[in-house]
Amino acid sequence: MKLIELHILQSFPVSCLNRDDVGSPKTALFGGVNRARLSSQCLKRAARVHAREHGEPERFQGIRSRFLLEAFSTALTGHGLTPDQVAEKAKSIAETLSKLEVKKKETDSDVTTAVFLSPSEIEQIAAAVAGGDDPKKAAKKATRLDAADIALFGRMIANDPTLNVEGAALFSHALSTHQTANEVDFFSAVDDRKTDAADAGAGMIGTLEFSSATYYRYCAVNLSLLEKESHLGLLAKEERRQVVEAFLRAILLAVPGARQNSMNAATLPHTALGVVKEKGQPLQLINAFEKPVSAKQGGLADASAERMKAHYGELNETWGLTPTAEVWLPETNVDGFLKTLLSHV
Repeated sequence: MKLIELHILQSFPVSCLNRDDVGSPKTALFGGVNRARLSSQCLKRAARVHAREHGEPERFQGIRSRFLLEAFSTALTGHGLTPDQVAEKAKSIAETLSKLEVKKKETDSDVTTAVFLSPSEIEQIAAAVAGGDDPKKAAKKATRLDAADIALFGRMIANDPTLNVEGAALFSHALSTHQTANEVDFFSAVDDRKTDAADAGAGMIGTLEFSSATYYRYCAVNLSLLEKESHLGLLAKEERRQVVEAFLRAILLAVPGARQNSMNAATLPHTALGVVKEKGQPLQLINAFEKPVSAKQGGLADASAERMKAHYGELNETWGLTPTAEVWLPETNVDGFLKTLLSHV
């Protein structure tokens, strides 16, 4: 397995970037103490959107949705079918990919499970079915050259496991390098139409939970898998390199969008280590923080960076790790950082 790995330290101020079912910042126990947590799903979503909007938009076109009938109906209509034929064939395709939802109102979704598809994949399936192909066979034949996100993040289709795609990207949940506790923000809102004669109370009061932390996060790209025909093997080498660059840049820059209007937490990484391995297994450095970092006079970020560098050095010495290349931020700028990693793609 040929890998590019990113080990990132990033501090966020007052924020609630990833919420649980009651709206509280997510947490986890590690090293016997409570840590702030950002789920891998949250980080994947942020990176996917960033790569589509700022990286290689024509390659990151995957859409995960439970609304399939309209997409396939639009594609089928372009092949000269009657409205009745369009409705019938769109339904047969949707049933192949998922299970039809029993709609109670017009705005309800079409199928019970969201399906990750690209625009060209939808068009290819529609064209084949319009020409008389079985929907299942049509889905198997479709290529996804506009869907690097499906190749990287993977896809599961319970109705037909042969359409599953193993994700070439590997994510950990981000954990704070130190002990944390969620805090509560009490807020009040002024009623602008209240007169002086009215009571002096607020128009509305409420509470929101938040946290602030320095996180360690890990991501890797399985280049060996990405090069396979089932993923991006049909792309030229330079095109694959551009996809990997857009993905790595998105991992470094993307920030989850939750509560960005009221608790804007847009920051950039404090420290990042990029590693290229010609073979081996994914290896994150979270155990550098199994013993929680304590704040020094310089704060948590520098102390976390020192701990991560020391742990990485110990692993290399103890286990004889032999990376093909390694590069650190901020010892070089982001362009130099990516150039070093991409020279091995």
